[in-house]
Amino acid sequence: MTRPIKPKERETIIQSLKSGVVPRLGLQHIQVGRNEELKSFIKDIDTIADGGTSFRFVIGEYGSGKTFFMSLVRSIALEKGLVTVHADLSPSKRLHGSDGQARLLFSELIASMSTRTKQDGNALANILDKFVMQVKADAEASGQTNVEKAIMTSLSELNDYTSGFSFATVVMKYWQGYEAGNDTLKGNALRWLRAEYTTRTDAYRELGVRDIISDNSFYDSLKLYSVLIRKAGYKGLLVCLDEMVNLYKITNSVSRKANYEQILYMMNNTLQGTFPSIGFVMCGTPEFLTDSARGLYSYDALKTRLSENAFVKQLGLIDYNSVVLRLASLTKEELFILLKNLRNVFAFGDESKYLVPDDALVSYLHHCDTRIGESYFRTPRTTIKSFLDLLSTLEQYPDVKWTDILDKVEVVKDVEPTEVSEILAEQKTELDKGTEDEFAEFKM
Repeated sequence: MTRPIKPKERETIIQSLKSGVVPRLGLQHIQVGRNEELKSFIKDIDTIADGGTSFRFVIGEYGSGKTFFMSLVRSIALEKGLVTVHADLSPSKRLHGSDGQARLLFSELIASMSTRTKQDGNALANILDKFVMQVKADAEASGQTNVEKAIMTSLSELNDYTSGFSFATVVMKYWQGYEAGNDTLKGNALRWLRAEYTTRTDAYRELGVRDIISDNSFYDSLKLYSVLIRKAGYKGLLVCLDEMVNLYKITNSVSRKANYEQILYMMNNTLQGTFPSIGFVMCGTPEFLTDSARGLYSYDALKTRLSENAFVKQLGLIDYNSVVLRLASLTKEELFILLKNLRNVFAFGDESKYLVPDDALVSYLHHCDTRIGESYFRTPRTTIKSFLDLLSTLEQYPDVKWTDILDKVEVVKDVEPTEVSEILAEQKTELDKGTEDEFAEFKM
């Protein structure tokens, strides 16, 4: 017997999938397959919760379900008591930059900060409140009356890290604003912690600190957050970064290399276990990883660290514990189960309201195979969208039969807008113009 599905969950799932994005609610209603992959990442989450570290790449074709998989991992991490942050990279948001790109990415990560009780983001204030209340309770229990001193003592661990003292001071300023009812001071502290200050002058004038979170302190600032989160009673921090292919698309080789160096720095620092209770998940396409001209493999230090397990590769198997996890395609059987789940969601979990029988699902999959070949289950995003369009049509027009319109369903192969061929064409155009990467930013 199926479980009833709430209208809010139903609408979120359907509207998100029809728009080609991952729903923020109800993932459990549509998840299929990926069992071994999830087991591997659950092991990573447990390691982070026990004070360890993790650094993983999820590699898959455009539309293969990387973002959905990462969302599942995030939801599991939240249930296990971790704090999660997530963001998509873009031309204006990178790991390294000189014009605010890294700071903007950091700001988006902090805005997305989520906990088990606040899974929609913007959990920073809740975490700070929990931390200062815990410190206050501990101080009162030990007979200490100076809460500000207790906060600085609790965060004294940060003094060993870059900008750690300033970070602790801003947290203390947040408490001062909270205690005095000074919303301006409290808001300024939150702005600093969200990397919204662009000059040290403003930060010193309004908060009395000489540092800000800038392009040069992306990873170091995440480490400081990891300490705060553990002090607030959470088990660790999981950082999820999607659309890593945007680094691959950077045309300036110097800028691209700087971003890859940042990945190397983060990976080395994390995997060496020098900082506890933090993990990273980065999602990208195969080209982002293996392209020897522009991908991670173009940087020798990363290529040697990310090379595949030769024994597993020769046997045609998958190493689920490797730093790089290549996301296997859904099988045809798993896609069939996914369509059944979507049909169930569309009917609010009520079998009596199913709009099509199982035969229709089989016929639809055959139709997709005929139209676009095996990509219908290897990159199933448009297959799912078209199926939901079919159900939507049948819902609005009850007199229409699925057998009469199935052949009219449009299913288009899902293709990344900027493929390798397009990038190479851009590169050739630059060369034809005599433009060298090294002089791309030269100004008179």
